[in-house]
Amino acid sequence: KGKAKGPKGKKITLKTAKNSIRVSFDGGLRLDLSKMGITTFPNCILKLADVDELDLSRNMIRKIPSSIENFQKLRWLDLHSNQLEELPKAIGTLQKLFYLNLCNNKLTTLPEELKLLKNLHILNIGLNCLESIPTSLGALSELTEIGLFDNALTTIPDSVKTLPKLKKMNVERNPFPDSANQEECVDSIKCIEMLYLVQEKDLCHSRLKTCQGEKDKLNKLTNMTPSSSKKLSFPSLLTPNSSAKDNQEEWRVR
Repeated sequence: KGKAKGPKGKKITLKTAKNSIRVSFDGGLRLDLSKMGITTFPNCILKLADVDELDLSRNMIRKIPSSIENFQKLRWLDLHSNQLEELPKAIGTLQKLFYLNLCNNKLTTLPEELKLLKNLHILNIGLNCLESIPTSLGALSELTEIGLFDNALTTIPDSVKTLPKLKKMNVERNPFPDSANQEECVDSIKCIEMLYLVQEKDLCHSRLKTCQGEKDKLNKLTNMTPSSSKKLSFPSLLTPNSSAKDNQEEWRVR
């Protein structure tokens, strides 16, 4: 006997896909097939490869085919909350990709080709089964936000922590060897966050004077241990409601 088949899922026709195209806020074309009960990548949408945004989130898709490379105009790709165990190498051909959400899947590895996404600004790979992330992600020089929460990571590569434009990193609920290592990961991002919060040109004279005064106060506290009573919160990086990794299967979106 062969392997047991998974759920059949909903069949998406070209007509259904065309009716799911919307105009995004910036005038681009968005193909929204989220929450459609899809179990396999619908090949019919390859005829709609000129869209700017593709949303296949909250389905039961197990594999993304290499034909994803046909979507050369994609700036925004949302695959969160599926059953993905791997990504095709062809993902690296999507040179215009700005946003990539892979949260809440079953990824155990990431293809080296992700480093080719030179225009990527936001990457969410939280809530997967990753034990490590490739140091080659340090090549994503435009990256400003990255979600790494709820994986099996024990360390974060220096090449990622020191990305030049990185402002936000969520590394919560990973099994770092000790709390000091986790603090080290977060502290480096805290420093980056401070550097990019406000630019002088955006402040009026009185506000600039106030900020300078606060900066002087902070400088006097350089040798003091910073307070950890308030944790950073980055709502744009999807975070699960539960704080217990052991219970993640109970609230994993299926």
